[in-house]
Amino acid sequence: MTLVERAQSIITKPKETWPVLAAEPQTVGSLYMSYILPLAAIGPIFGFVGTALISHGSPIAGALSAILRYVLELIGIFVVALIAENLAPSFNGTKDRVQALKLIAYAKTPAWVAGILMVIPGLGALIVGLAGLYGLYLLYLGVNPVMGIPADKAIVYLIVLIVATIVVYICVGAIVAAVLTAAVLSTGAMM
Repeated sequence: MTLVERAQSIITKPKETWPVLAAEPQTVGSLYMSYILPLAAIGPIFGFVGTALISHGSPIAGALSAILRYVLELIGIFVVALIAENLAPSFNGTKDRVQALKLIAYAKTPAWVAGILMVIPGLGALIVGLAGLYGLYLLYLGVNPVMGIPADKAIVYLIVLIVATIVVYICVGAIVAAVLTAAVLSTGAMM
């Protein structure tokens, strides 16, 4: 499948697509190169366009924010995948880093694709959030075929994984805010 076919398939036919994705031979590197890197860039790029060009915000702050969000998204996905991997045995699932990365990356697809709407400040973030909720449903559908979590333990695994993800992304948001604040303060101090 191409990148577009894969994204479209996981969004529109997740029950049929998860077993196919679970069985595909991948590596952490191949997942990042062929799927995560391009899709994770959508939100930061369109967010920059929305902030810097449409809202007439600072292009420098917008570019810095976009770069930070992108880099921290790439790191955040990996950290959440590590958590998914290490939690799996506690829920009678399989501890497998590549499978965990598949689970997290493919479940994140709707939010990444909706990142196109970040070009509309405010509304775009709301729609990305709603797409993220659909991603939770995808995550639920994927825990059994991808990680081997039994159906009777899937909800609890999902809840623990969601809490861990929220903590990771709160930390990511705090880092972005701190760096941007420091950049704005240092720029203001130089003037």
